[in-house]
Amino acid sequence: MKLEGIHHITAITGDAPGNVEFYVGVLGLRMVKKTVNQDDPTVYHLFYADEHGSPGSDLTFFEYPGAAPGKAGAGMVHRVVWRVASPAAIDFWEQRLRDHGVPTERTDGGLRFADPEGLDHELVVSTVEDEPLVGGAPDVPRELALQGFDGVRAYTDDPARSESLLRETLGFTGGEDGRWEVRGEHRGGIYAYDEAPDGRPSQGAGTVHHVAFASTMDDHEAWGDRVARGGARPTPVIDRFYFRSIYFREPSGVLFEIATLGPGFDADEDAQHLGERLSLPPRFERLRPQLEQTLTPLPDPRGARTGAA
Repeated sequence: MKLEGIHHITAITGDAPGNVEFYVGVLGLRMVKKTVNQDDPTVYHLFYADEHGSPGSDLTFFEYPGAAPGKAGAGMVHRVVWRVASPAAIDFWEQRLRDHGVPTERTDGGLRFADPEGLDHELVVSTVEDEPLVGGAPDVPRELALQGFDGVRAYTDDPARSESLLRETLGFTGGEDGRWEVRGEHRGGIYAYDEAPDGRPSQGAGTVHHVAFASTMDDHEAWGDRVARGGARPTPVIDRFYFRSIYFREPSGVLFEIATLGPGFDADEDAQHLGERLSLPPRFERLRPQLEQTLTPLPDPRGARTGAA
């Protein structure tokens, strides 16, 4: 029983229109689902991914309009790391981001930048054989596009506390210098630690809420049992309609989710038209008239993909 790398990463935004313009219009991702936070259906849950909405490329956001900026600290993921195909892709993104007024920083073979609300990102050249998960933005050449997640980096005060759960329970490998790999039959990803900065962390706009790892449908309930035996306190399986979820905190404090590879975002939309309308799981459909009046109007994601207003 193995986890198939990272399923999705969920963060918080205070500005859904600006969020669409950045992740679709600048980074070239596809909005694959426009729905609501199922624990608080008065606010958006926006999903961006590759052209097919594949797990492993899915960055999602809860929108709390006007939310104050957060501060990443101990027990929080602070950086999203993406794969690209080549050094030429790094050059492309350095120029494209600068053209959009986004400051960048070269790293050892990579590129760092932040979104408009301060969420930290890094691009690295892929060193694995995993399938590239590429968006279809017309102004981003396929060979230069983002290819899905390489991993995440989290802050901790004591990485040793998490070793048993990561290695023995979840099957992560490595651990040297705080760098772990989670790899299944088809896909893998990195979970790495950095020393936590001083100061009290706060959840808010521009921070990561949780990171989810991918499970097959058949193994999902068994993962809940295994996590409980490993000393964590998992929730029961929660049906999110597009996938099923189990949540728990690892010893460093980071909120983990184990999410299933399916049913998928085409459960209620044609694959050619993902994210073009407000999608509501059946139990929330009664709220549609209210939500369509109160949710923040968003730019057309197809227009954002071409740089249109």
